[in-house]
Amino acid sequence: MINKKLISIVTPCYNEEENIQLIYMKVKAIFDELEIYNYEHIFIDNDSQDKTVELLKEFAAKDKNVKIIVNARNFGHLRSPYHALLQSSGEATILIVADMQDPPELIKDFLVKWEEGFKIVIGVKNESKESPMMFRIRKMYYNIINKLSETELIKNYTGFGLYDKMIIDILKKIDDPYPYFRGLICDIGFEISIIPYIQPVRYRGITKNNFYTLYDVAILGITNHSKIPLRLATMIGFLMAILSFLAAIVYFIFKLIFWYQFTIGLAPLIIGLFFFSSIQLFFIGIIGEYIGSIQTQVLKRPLVIEKERINF
Repeated sequence: MINKKLISIVTPCYNEEENIQLIYMKVKAIFDELEIYNYEHIFIDNDSQDKTVELLKEFAAKDKNVKIIVNARNFGHLRSPYHALLQSSGEATILIVADMQDPPELIKDFLVKWEEGFKIVIGVKNESKESPMMFRIRKMYYNIINKLSETELIKNYTGFGLYDKMIIDILKKIDDPYPYFRGLICDIGFEISIIPYIQPVRYRGITKNNFYTLYDVAILGITNHSKIPLRLATMIGFLMAILSFLAAIVYFIFKLIFWYQFTIGLAPLIIGLFFFSSIQLFFIGIIGEYIGSIQTQVLKRPLVIEKERINF
């Protein structure tokens, strides 16, 4: 009897009642064709307020391949998927979102590359049918973070991909309560096989991302992988101090030469005050982000707290 390899599929979800059945059926159909593998489909629910958990429990009652983790509250879109990855037991684990913007058909391509020997196989969206403006903004962000980062990060990579059990074991040893998963994968250093794809529009429903969640990911990527903003603050502060000193000397000389004709006026004082104040506030905010990141690491709180597990 041939021992089939176990593949873990991880799908994070939050208020995805409109899409959850389709992603479940798509994955099931794929593994019905791939008879050389066994699989488990782990859904981690981030405290959905709709019927997502109810539907998942119906799937799990009929299909023992379906495993469910229900979080006690919403722990954010970074911690929850990462926790589920660490609970997988397969020889390879595939992370795929519930909204069908990660094409399930690529699972077969991931497995082919994995069987060739790659420990990490990822999907990268080289084109997208989402809002052109949002795609350009994301592309600009990746360009900026790559210039700032000490580790070369992969553009347009969201976490969608396959990770060998060896990679999952490495992630389990990394004690990070607020992980930037995309950066960690690049930090690990294994050769990565990249499969490009065109990101489709969301199948049903609306995205659960908002400005704050996107900002959170952006800042986390910078604070976790670059010290440049902190060094930039020091260099700009030093440069501004020199310019201010030179300006003060010039004003002093002009005042001595043209004592009665030369008046400073309020305009340059007000402009200078607001300019320097805005720079100070900006870099205080940057420093605050780094301090907040340090505080998160020091507190060492768990990634998530589970309320319920099914079929584990």
